Amino acid sequence: MRIAITTLGCKINQYDSAVIQNRLELKHSFVPFETAADCYVINTCTVTDRADWEARQLVRRAKRMNPGARVLVTGCYAQVSPDEVARLEGVDYVVGLNRLDDLLRFVEAAPLGETQVAVSDVKRERGVPMLGTPALPGHTRAFVKIQEGCNYSCTYCIIPTARGLSRSVMPRDVLAQVRQLADSGYQEIVLTGIHLGGYGQDLPAKLDLTALVEQIAESGLMSRIRLSSLDPREVPDRLLDLMAGSDSICPHLHICAQAGDDAILKAMRRNYDTAYYRDLLARVRQRLPEAAIGSDVIVGFPGESDGQFEASLMYFNDLPLTYFHVSPYSSRRGTVATTLPDAVPTPVKKLRAQRMRDLGARKKQEFCAGFAGQRVAVLVEGRVDKSTGLGRGFSRNYLPVAIAGAGVLPNREVTVRLGEYRSGWLRGIADTVATVETPADQPNLTATGG
Repeated sequence: MRIAITTLGCKINQYDSAVIQNRLELKHSFVPFETAADCYVINTCTVTDRADWEARQLVRRAKRMNPGARVLVTGCYAQVSPDEVARLEGVDYVVGLNRLDDLLRFVEAAPLGETQVAVSDVKRERGVPMLGTPALPGHTRAFVKIQEGCNYSCTYCIIPTARGLSRSVMPRDVLAQVRQLADSGYQEIVLTGIHLGGYGQDLPAKLDLTALVEQIAESGLMSRIRLSSLDPREVPDRLLDLMAGSDSICPHLHICAQAGDDAILKAMRRNYDTAYYRDLLARVRQRLPEAAIGSDVIVGFPGESDGQFEASLMYFNDLPLTYFHVSPYSSRRGTVATTLPDAVPTPVKKLRAQRMRDLGARKKQEFCAGFAGQRVAVLVEGRVDKSTGLGRGFSRNYLPVAIAGAGVLPNREVTVRLGEYRSGWLRGIADTVATVETPADQPNLTATGG
């Protein structure tokens, strides 16, 4: 069959879609979502009410493209609101999270007239069924999901309801997956999870994220190890010291601040204050002077005054962050935040978000421009810039580099002399191609569409 898959939401959803496609493409072909297909798979997000609306729009779009196609909805929206999704006109199958076998079976099953639903109680889940997968579209780094679910109860977040409590992959299984990816030719992995810093808390033998990262680094299987986002209380000095002394752990941390005001952090039910976050970033910068440090920031949370926003803007300006992911607050049914008073008007939220993004863009430019003239090792991605024809990749400390020169092949680490920063990328000229050969020059780069 011709299958089209599209993905809403976070990197974990993209990861899950890559796993789904990796299994289905053994027997079927994949086409872009905007074309006629025999089956449409919509992997949904439900972090906001708008995310639910976008999923419903995709169902309608799929049926317009091919009225006779079967439509399967999976992901967090399907998990949290299966009855609502099942009532949508045109939906044939609803599959919750961690039901890959049901999803594969439904894709090949002819619709029976009424919508079929396969959703389990995530509160009873104790395992993490999806492990490593080929890289996301256009990337040469592979994602290894080592943890699922979340034990936090932030007032704006529905994810614990969607994905259940925190649970971890056994260390031996993580290492086996890393070994398999190394044998397939990957040079970089990203350790990822919904609540990555909670890794190991549920395991019989207590083991934290730092100990797992140390085991992977000591194995020598992977030349580049990167971590996805962490919460501020889960970046111990042990981890920073390990990163500072390692040649394989990338000096790059994404530490979610969410807000720059103590009253807002308390309303969000975050377990730290601005002073703690400021001190943490100072320790990170002291131990890792060239590290990229990113953050998620929510603006326009209920109750945020003009004065609080202006103070937050100054707070983030003074921090040694190198980039932001900024989101205006958006309500989600079923979360505590929807009941809070003093909602911020939408135009005000949009303006605040733009001002915070402008600050983030300036800090990113200042950080990247500081490396002009230096030589850095860049792992070349599968993507090529259409306007310039240049290859693209990232340094170990997450500098985005557009590369000119011979020998710029995907999945090769090349030495690049950096030039000016322009339009979000450092321009660079390839100097020498790394002499380290890998078992496969180009791992299977599967696309997830959407």
